[in-house]
Amino acid sequence: MANAGYQLERFGLIIVWLAVIAIFGVLRPETFLTWSNFSSIFGSEAVLVIITLGLIIPLTAGDFDLSIAQTLTFVSMLTAILSARIGVPIGYIIPIALAAGALVGLLNGAITLYFRVHSLIVTLGVGTFLHGITLWMSDSQTISGVSRVLMQYVIIQRIFGVPVSFYYAVVLAALVWYALSYTAFGQQLLFTGRGREVGRLTGVAVGRVRITAFVVSGMMGAFAGILYTGTTGSANPTSGTTLLLPAFAAAFLGATCIKPGRFNAWGSVIAVYFLVTGINGLSVLGFRTFVHDLFYGGALVVAVMVSQLVSGRKERTL
Repeated sequence: MANAGYQLERFGLIIVWLAVIAIFGVLRPETFLTWSNFSSIFGSEAVLVIITLGLIIPLTAGDFDLSIAQTLTFVSMLTAILSARIGVPIGYIIPIALAAGALVGLLNGAITLYFRVHSLIVTLGVGTFLHGITLWMSDSQTISGVSRVLMQYVIIQRIFGVPVSFYYAVVLAALVWYALSYTAFGQQLLFTGRGREVGRLTGVAVGRVRITAFVVSGMMGAFAGILYTGTTGSANPTSGTTLLLPAFAAAFLGATCIKPGRFNAWGSVIAVYFLVTGINGLSVLGFRTFVHDLFYGGALVVAVMVSQLVSGRKERTL
């Protein structure tokens, strides 16, 4: 009986997701239940999936990265400027962009650890600083004219009608899942998140693990920025701002399924597409855009509460 309850908890979000699809399908079958609609859902939200996967790395270690969305925006703008204005080939831009993301993560980790400032404050400040740099770089203007080569490998090429950016996100989710589940670094992240002093006593280099988590998060934010530029063919200086709330909502909601009580890759992917399916369905029904904020904000609050309840129950059973 207990095992059945645990399995229901693991896959409960998937069941709810399928129920949401069924409800919207009954209400608007001619527009919602179409492959073009689902391919749009899967392909358009690959960037959000990657941002969410980036968030769960430091979250697993007990840290927050509020700068990841601004890292995306900064790298997106850097990519657009290098490609459209300077003419740098995409093959050179990608490592530059990833290095920029790693540098942001290193800065977050260094300030957090060596000055003993909470990661919420540090990453909020760094993210705001990055936003200022992005506005300065772009003169607060949208930069268009990005090389078609990038768009070709992000949005134009499709497999089964779904843009290849979706498959990049799935591959990245598989890598994060493997790293968190089967590598020494993944176990060290868990020990660090559960108790840093305990982690130190068991031989975990807590400081190095936390800095590495920030660097990985920064690089994933940078990768998301590259994909975002390839998706739109341009860069907007405020593009990443709207992604932070849904990414956190998906990260915490994802911690309630697959591996309840733990941030995990596949739970995060499922949570992203559950949230996006809800937004898409409400849009099909004619609801206005303010519903996005209501839906994401409400989902974040509920997800945090459920995640805390699951974690508390697991601790009581240990």
